[in-house]
Amino acid sequence: MDLRLMGIDAPLFHTLQHIMDTAGDDSDKPVNAPSRNYVRDAKAMAATPADVKEYPNSYVFIVDMPGLKSEDIKVQVEEDNALLISGERKREEVKEGAKYIRMERRVGKFMRKFTLPENANTDAISAVCQDGVLTVTVEKLPPPEPKKPKTIEVKIA
Repeated sequence: MDLRLMGIDAPLFHTLQHIMDTAGDDSDKPVNAPSRNYVRDAKAMAATPADVKEYPNSYVFIVDMPGLKSEDIKVQVEEDNALLISGERKREEVKEGAKYIRMERRVGKFMRKFTLPENANTDAISAVCQDGVLTVTVEKLPPPEPKKPKTIEVKIA
């Protein structure tokens, strides 16, 4: 709708008309639109389900990773006390004469990121992948000892 046809002719309305005219234009990306990498990472995180358990002495993260080798999986702890589990499932090579009739198994990159609690011991982390299930165990730090009251000697002046 052209505002000028309605007899409205002011600078503010010209600006509004310009915004309305360019709203359908896909050539300029909106300022707040997520980047391509962000969208890819968000999809990878959504497609990687995980279970998290807390035990008295540890936290355990369990992620299904069928068909992956240990070199395809990366477990890292980032500086901001975050546990990052990532990797890539590659498509197997098609042998000569074979063709896919159906392809349903997920391939590509995957990633999960968990913020670790303050009592997580990032120096005591183990990761084991057995029967297609990755188990990452993060030990807890021992609770801090309660502070004992400090007695100060009173001097007579």
